[in-house]
Parts: sequence; structure tokens; C-alpha cells
Amino acid sequence: MRTLCASTLIGEFFVIGFAGLVAMKSDDVSMAAVWTVCGVAMLLSLLLCGMITRPGGTQLGWALQIALIVGGFVVPAMFFLGVLFGGLWWASIHYGRKIDEAKARWAAQSAEADAG
Repeated sequence: MRTLCASTLIGEFFVIGFAGLVAMKSDDVSMAAVWTVCGVAMLLSLLLCGMITRPGGTQLGWALQIALIVGGFVVPAMFFLGVLFGGLWWASIHYGRKIDEAKARWAAQSAEADAG
């Protein structure tokens, strides 16, 4: 699960940065506000790469997904990209857990075969 989720978060890191560049062109938001929000979101996406398997890691990831969708009020393309990354986040968690379970079963079977 960790690899799939981290890959999604790294992709989000770049998307948030590019969204910040687009948001800078808006006259409604100051450059300082854009880069404060984008900087915090980018930092969170990197920190979450190491926190995926810890308690609350996936919930923080969901909060980031919601924040990406809300970012659509500043950069309209983020509505689409936020939903897209939300789907990727769900798939990373769902299929990552299935892969982890399969690896654990395989390791248990290998250990049993080696012992017997």
C-alpha cells in the first residue's frame, strides 16, 4: 500500500505546484497566499509519503484530497484533478491493501514450506 499511496502523493506534489503557478495569474489572490497554501499542501504531500502506514496517515491523505477539490474555487481545473487524484488515492489504498494481504499470505506459505 505504501508504494502506491506514495506514488499518488508525489504526483499530487507536482500538480499542487503547477496549480500554484496558475493561481498566481489570478488577481483575486495574493502571491503570498497562493504560495503559503500551496507550500503547506506540497509539504503535507511529501510528509504523508512516510506516514501512510501510521495511524491517521490515510485520513490525512483524504483531507488532502478534499483540499485539492476545494482548490477548484481558485483554479477551476482542480475540481477535475482533485476528483481524479481522489480516485487514485482510493485505488492506492484499496488495491495496496489487497497486495499487502497477498504478500503476507505468500510469505506465510513460504515459511511453512521451508519449515516442513
